[in-house]
Amino acid sequence: MKRQVSYKWRLREVMAAAGMFAATDLEPHLHDRGITLSSVQVWRLVTQTPERLSLPVLAALCDIFECSPADLIATRAENATPRKAATGAVNVVDLATPVRPKRARIRPEQ
Repeated sequence: MKRQVSYKWRLREVMAAAGMFAATDLEPHLHDRGITLSSVQVWRLVTQTPERLSLPVLAALCDIFECSPADLIATRAENATPRKAATGAVNVVDLATPVRPKRARIRPEQ
């Protein structure tokens, strides 16, 4: 059975709990810990879910907010639902036979 894994980036929530509401609030804290990111990179880190994250940045974020990586990254794993196989030709249209529309019936108004 295959497992489907997903994660949720919770940096914005952790920042809000610490009273930080803008990406620019985070920049000096990262700089104090030796992490030099551009303003755009910090903004992306805060507003988007990162595909990759370096361990020094993760460690700095954990130090800034005094939290663990689990507080920043909520993970979830569940069994993937198996695909159902097609069960015969129930809804198959035979293209060899001509298809003719049904004649419309017009009813007089009552």
